Amino acid sequence: MEKWNQTSNDFILLGLFPPNQTGLLLLLLIILVFFLASVGNSAMIHLIRVDTRLHTPMYFLLSQLSLMDLMYISTTIPKTAVNFLTGQKGISFLGCGVQSFFFLTMACSEGLLLASMAYDRYVAICHPLHYPNRMSRRMCVQMIVGSWSLGSINSLAHTVYALHIPYCRSRDIDHFFCDVPAMLPLACMDTWVYEYMVFVSTGLFLLLPFLGITASYGRVLWAVYHMRSKEGRKKAFTTCSTHLTVVTFYYAPFIYTYLRPRNLRSPAEDKILAIFYTILTPMLNPIIYSLRNKEVLGAMTRVFGIFSSKKE
Repeated sequence: MEKWNQTSNDFILLGLFPPNQTGLLLLLLIILVFFLASVGNSAMIHLIRVDTRLHTPMYFLLSQLSLMDLMYISTTIPKTAVNFLTGQKGISFLGCGVQSFFFLTMACSEGLLLASMAYDRYVAICHPLHYPNRMSRRMCVQMIVGSWSLGSINSLAHTVYALHIPYCRSRDIDHFFCDVPAMLPLACMDTWVYEYMVFVSTGLFLLLPFLGITASYGRVLWAVYHMRSKEGRKKAFTTCSTHLTVVTFYYAPFIYTYLRPRNLRSPAEDKILAIFYTILTPMLNPIIYSLRNKEVLGAMTRVFGIFSSKKE
């Protein structure tokens, strides 16, 4: 059989929407979401950088989450929009590998970072006296570097393996980006070893952190329930509910997608689930953290106050 690894236009992304008026309206909605996500995450990064009151471990971690979300949504949506508007659905073999690498890096790194943020809240609420030592600046940097490094290494391993698989059945990827599991049906070799690797990686980078987050927040909620201060209890519940909302939106569709066997998956369902963790979550994160966080709202007021005073 002919192998496609050496052609100039190796893969075709079938896309997310049908090429008609309805598809165009849906694409415009996705572009609006992309714009909101870009502005929201950029604003969050700027606020945390400018306002010294937000120079704490929790907000340093949050700034990295915003950076990951910004890169996350930029990895898939621009290419999807260009392909739909131009009618050219092709993506080069190298381009597919690059897109896959950045997508997997952001996915794994964000999963680990969310676990770090849960640990930060656990220490702050359950062990407040030990917080300065356990969540020192050095520890915060190690968490951030560790999340990026482990995510990149895991992503590189998957991408290199995927690029060395011989593809000969078809070039049509039934997805709107180069998701490696969506590429496996195109291979002309048995990929059960790699599917097992995907299962293990999902367990290590998504399922285990999710279980750790669930356990830590269970302990946090128990501690909050026994707080004497109503104000402290309310603030803790607000913070925890914010984090849990973000975690649920991110982990649930991801784990459901990648832990299912191939024979139980369908391209249409995978694309719908992918919308949650590639498009909606990057847009919702800055909204959730700003609207439900008085410190962020206060920072927005102070920063805009600085701008207005400068204009005057």
